Parts: sequence; structure tokens; C-alpha cells
Amino acid sequence: MLMNFRIFTVNHQKISSLHMNNMCCCKIIASLKRLKPNIPVGRNYGSLPGLIENDIKSLRSIINPPIAKIRNIGIMAHIDAGKTTTTERILYYSGYTRSLGDVDDGDTVTDFMAQERERGITIQSAAVTFDWKGYRINLIDTPGHVDFTLEVERCLRVLDGAVAVFDASAGVEAQTLTVWRQADKHKIPRICFLNKMDKTGASFNYSVETIREKLKAKPLLLQLPIGEAKTFRGVVDVVSKEKLIWNPNSDDGKDFERKPLLEMNDPELLKKTIEARNTLIEQVADLDDEFAGFVLEEFSENFDSLPAEKLQTAIHRVTLAQTAVPVLCGSALKNKGVQPLLDAITMYLPSPEERNYEFLQWYKDDLCALAFKVLHDKQRGPLVFMRIYSGTIKSQLAIHNINGNCTERISRLLLPFADQHIEIPSLTAGNIALTVGLKRTVTGDTIVSSKSSALAAARRAKREGEKDRKNREVETLLLAGVEVPEPVFFCTIEPPSVAKQPDLDHALKCLQREDPSLKVRLDPDSGQTVLCGMGELHIEIIHDRIKREYGLDTYLGPLQVAYRETILSAVRVTDTLDKTLGDKQHLVTVDLEVKPTQSSSVTPVIEYAEDISEDILKTSQEAIENGIHMACLQGPLLGSPVQDVTVTLHSLITHPGTSTTMISACVSRCIQKALKKADKQVLEPLMNLEVTVTREYLSPVLADLAQRRGNIQEIQTRQDNRVVIGFVPLAEIMGYSTVLRTLTSGSATFALELSTYQAMNPQDQRTLLNQRSGSTKVF
Repeated sequence: MLMNFRIFTVNHQKISSLHMNNMCCCKIIASLKRLKPNIPVGRNYGSLPGLIENDIKSLRSIINPPIAKIRNIGIMAHIDAGKTTTTERILYYSGYTRSLGDVDDGDTVTDFMAQERERGITIQSAAVTFDWKGYRINLIDTPGHVDFTLEVERCLRVLDGAVAVFDASAGVEAQTLTVWRQADKHKIPRICFLNKMDKTGASFNYSVETIREKLKAKPLLLQLPIGEAKTFRGVVDVVSKEKLIWNPNSDDGKDFERKPLLEMNDPELLKKTIEARNTLIEQVADLDDEFAGFVLEEFSENFDSLPAEKLQTAIHRVTLAQTAVPVLCGSALKNKGVQPLLDAITMYLPSPEERNYEFLQWYKDDLCALAFKVLHDKQRGPLVFMRIYSGTIKSQLAIHNINGNCTERISRLLLPFADQHIEIPSLTAGNIALTVGLKRTVTGDTIVSSKSSALAAARRAKREGEKDRKNREVETLLLAGVEVPEPVFFCTIEPPSVAKQPDLDHALKCLQREDPSLKVRLDPDSGQTVLCGMGELHIEIIHDRIKREYGLDTYLGPLQVAYRETILSAVRVTDTLDKTLGDKQHLVTVDLEVKPTQSSSVTPVIEYAEDISEDILKTSQEAIENGIHMACLQGPLLGSPVQDVTVTLHSLITHPGTSTTMISACVSRCIQKALKKADKQVLEPLMNLEVTVTREYLSPVLADLAQRRGNIQEIQTRQDNRVVIGFVPLAEIMGYSTVLRTLTSGSATFALELSTYQAMNPQDQRTLLNQRSGSTKVF
């Protein structure tokens, strides 16, 4: 071992001397990898001595750019569409990294977690800050796996625009639909990048058609590919009628030439481009009245002479209005088409001042920021990502957290660059900041400069709200956050020894703060800690992080599905609680009815009979509703949450001096009694399933899904593959990835997404209840 270290030291000194002779960093890294592949080589992003000046841009080059020059964007897509590779190329061409990282080599900037580099997927969204041609771009690379949908959700919440990346051989895939719906929800303008144009089976027209059909979007073709699959070598800029050809001898894609299309050289390509440009002009004119007027006045007879700048401005307006989406193409892995994508980001996606955030009018120029992500750093403690909507954030600034109703101090302010950060003194509106020192702030918290500032904003909002909306709606605008989905998997987790239980509790507390979709609860019967997550991979990653980051070898119990329960019949029950505590008698009599709801509802629908007096509701309504919600947390069959029920309170009689706690307890007991009497039903999570498989393996895949109680909706043709779309119960799909790899020799892929909860058939329900009870009794 010592000898190996000495050899490495000598070789490292040799490399250092070469480095002083202006040897480029990518050669150093390659040399180190050849000399000692077992020793990890870190990537550096700041300037190093001995490098040519301006070889690598400084992260301090633009700290507070004009707000019109800021772009806050996200990269979103289905898993394995090329998001991280595209981000890696963007950082390289913008001058912030010295070498091109590769997902397969595990040396990309944004996939810096050990779990990400081992699996080759993005698990945790990463923010990077860089500039391109005078624009400051804050970019967030988001996960594509369904288990980490919340990561996408909370990042999209604070972005002004997004780039949707597509695999050109597959077009719109399952998770693409999910992230697209999330972007629709937050009204985010976006552009489409058809990646992997060099891949076998890549089809530009097919991908565009899937955008039109599946996403119900209007694609604006700003580029056409020159060749497809193995023949792909460049793109045509439809707006400027130019072709961009990348030098095949260039290793990094920096060397490309832009030439105008001429009839003598490319008659067919020019004809195709003119047709595409005319179609583009007509599409934009249909969507933008200002541009339509301009075209009709001067260029109705000849579209060819219409200036590219006017068309670009109109496309920008259409993109902001979200009436259409610009479409570009390229191959990030083969280093083609990324520079035009960067140009399109600055040209067509909005700056922060172009987005209409209604709540900003109430804050004027005071600080208003949203905490959208928390990370735990071993040296710095909790790092809180913030989107600044108005005002300025400074280091050593005291801030007020509206959600937590507390005041904290920012000790340091950082500019994010994946896992490396640059300390800065202040940051203005429109930017994304990383703060140190906030102990109580969590995801979704609204941050302002002071409590008085929050009260002033609330008063302005209330005055405005009295004119056209209810105050409760105003409050939701002030306290903007993200919706956290309910977990679908759970398992027990135990420390290696009882002495390590506090360490496990601390680790889980930190991980919950980082990841709101992770739920931890204590089983009331066994006293065990229960881990609840969004999927098998989610639970696996959490377990791995506890081991690596917190040094705890925990034990996981068997993975179980999070079922729900409901009732099929109405039951009316009366219950009385009579207790004497000390010298005080607590007497409550409750008469209520529990019945199935007509529409799906996760929480119980609460109704009150007409003869319930206002006085009772005024004094006891909160206690009644608390009791109802508590009772519905555990159903009579499996102890799972009860949903799709309506509770009607017919009467409530209380002895004077009876506490609200006793009222809640009596209501809760009464509902549990009613649930036991009613006809009960177990609901199981039903998943949307999409399997992409070659024709030769289609039959065994379909046969396997039939055994898993799968319901096949349709089988689509995608190039040379078949896409099986259907529903399958979550309980039947556990461990499916291993089975599918075995059935198809590793050639098939699949995607899952929670669809709904459906009633189990009687036989499956009996089998499940027998398994849970450990008996052969027939229910």
C-alpha cells in the first residue's frame, strides 16, 4: 500500500510539472485516471495557477446582473432522456468546466451524490449558476424517476422557464407527461429539445407528432435536423435560414460553422427550410395579433424578406403566453446542438420581470423569497435554497419566516454551483441563492425581511381581497408552497443497537427536512419506526444515505404497500363517554352517521344536521373535527387510513364543563364503532404502467403482466418497439425491474406512476387479510 502511494506521488509530481507547462486539465484528469483508477479525481471549477487567462470563467464574474438578463430555468424530462448530459455540455460551452463529464463515468457536475454516480440517474435536483453571452442563467437539473417527482415539483415552483428534453427515438414518454403536467400547473413557459438525434431509430417528425398528440401542445419548429441517426451532422436554423454543421474531427463540439443556405449548394434543404419557415410565420401570426398585423402590412406577399429579429420577438411573446412551444434538436452526447439551445434559452424564455407574480404587489420593494429546498452539509449545517422574488438578501441579515412565525439570521450567502459554492455579500431579486444559518426554515416557507413587513403585505392583500376574493384565498397566495404526495410504500427501520436510536432519529429528522415526501412515524403497537416513501428506489436511496452520510448500518423490514380502506354501507351509531377526573364530571353523548361518499375524497367529508345549534359549533366544532380526523387515520381492517367517507353529526350533548379533549375522544370512538359495523373494503394503489419492449419479447411481457393482475389498455408502435400501456396493482409490481430484465435480456424499460386507489376483489382481499393476520381464517 505504501509503495503504491509513493508511485502515485511521483507520478502526480510529474503531472504537476506538465501542468506548469500549460498542459490542459482534461489531460491531467485522463492521466490520473490511467495511473490510479481507484483514486477518485475531483472536478475543479475555479481558476487554477498556470492556466491561460480566462480559460475558465470565474463564478464571481456577474454577481447581480440586471433582472432583464436573468433566466431561471429547469431541465426536465423522462428518465434517461439526457438531462444531465445536456446540462454538462451547457456548463462546458459556457466556459465553467474544463472537460466534458459523462454520466457513465460518474464525473458529471450536477450528479454529485455517490448514489447518483453509481446508478447513472439524477436523484436530487442540483442548481448551477453561469453566464452565457451576457445573460445570467440559474439552471436546475431535475430527476426523471417517478419516485422523485416532488423534487421536480418544488423546483418548478420557483422557475420562470423550462427546457423539456426528449429522446428523439421515443418522443413523449410516461414521465414526460407527468413533468409536463407539473409545468402546466405552475404555468411555466417552456421550449423542447429533441435530444439523441444520432441514436438508432431517432425520428424528428415522430417526436414532433407525439408532442402535438400526447401533450396537446403546438410545436413551433425552429430547427430541422440535417440527417438522422448515424447520418446526423447538424441542424438548420429555420428562422435565419442558416445551417450549422459540427466539425466531425472536433472532440468537444466547440468547432462548428454557421453558413447561409444557398440554392446552388443545398437546393432541396433550402426548399424544405423555406416551407418550414413559412409555416412557422403562419403559426406565429395565428397566435400573436401584433405579429399578424406586422406581417399583413409589409410582408403578406413575400415572407422571405421578413426580418429574423421580428420573428424571434414574436416567438418570445408566444412562448411567454404558453400558446405554443419552440422545438429544437441535437445530440448532447455527441456535442451537437447545445450552443443554439443556450441561445434559445436567452432569446425565448422569460426573465423574472416578465412573469406575473400577483403577490409581489403586496410586498412593494421589501424582501420576499421562497425556500424551496434544504440540504444538510457536514461542515456548514443546513443549506437552504431560496428564490428571491423582490428585495435583496445579504449575509448577516435577520429574516422572518411567515410559515414558522419565527425570526432567524442568515450567517452566509452562497452562489450555488452543484456541490461547490462561492460566498457572496448580497443577491438581488430574480436570483436563486443558497443560505447558511437557517435552522428552522423548511421547504415551502415564505421569507420576508421582518414581521412588520409581513403584516403590511397582509393588510395590502386584505384590502385588495375585500374587493374581489376571500381572505382565505389571499393567505394561500402569501404562503405559497408545494403539494406533498402521499407515500405508497412503507417498511420498518431499526438501528444496529438501542444506543444508536437517537442517532437514527437525528438522521431521519435531517432527511425529512431535505425530502418532504419522506414520512416517518412510530407504530403505536410495536413501537417500531416506520419509513414511508414514494417507491422502492426512494426507500433504497434513503437507507443508503443513512449508511454513508450518518454512518449507521440500519436494518429494513420487508417493504409493504400503503393500502387505504373505505366503507360500502351507511351506519348510524350513538356513543356516550362518562368520566370523572378529580371532582369534575365529563359527559358526552354523540349521535352520528358514517356513509360512503359519491366522489373520491382522501379526507372525510364532514356534515352537520340542521338541528345542530350554532352555539355547539362555535364551542366544539374544532374538537369534533379533530376526533373525526383522528378516527379515520386507522381503519378496522388493516389499520390503514380511511377515505371516501362522509360523516354527518346528528346530535352532540355535553355536560357543563366537559373538556374538548373528551369531546374529541368520544367522537373518535363513535366513528370507530361505526366503521366496524359497516361493510368494509380495502383499497389498493393502482399504477399507470408503460413498458417499452421489442417485438420479439412482447408475448412473454404480456403473459407476465396477466399474472400480475395487469389491465392492458393499448399497445402502441414506437419505431421498432412496442409500448404496452395499462394499469397494474402496486403490490404486484414490486421487484418488477429484475423480472423484466430477465424476460427481455435487459432490452426493455418501464415507467410507473400512481393512478388512483381501487377496490380489491373479495378473493384478493381475503388473501391479504389472512397474510396480515397470520391465520387461515376466512373473513
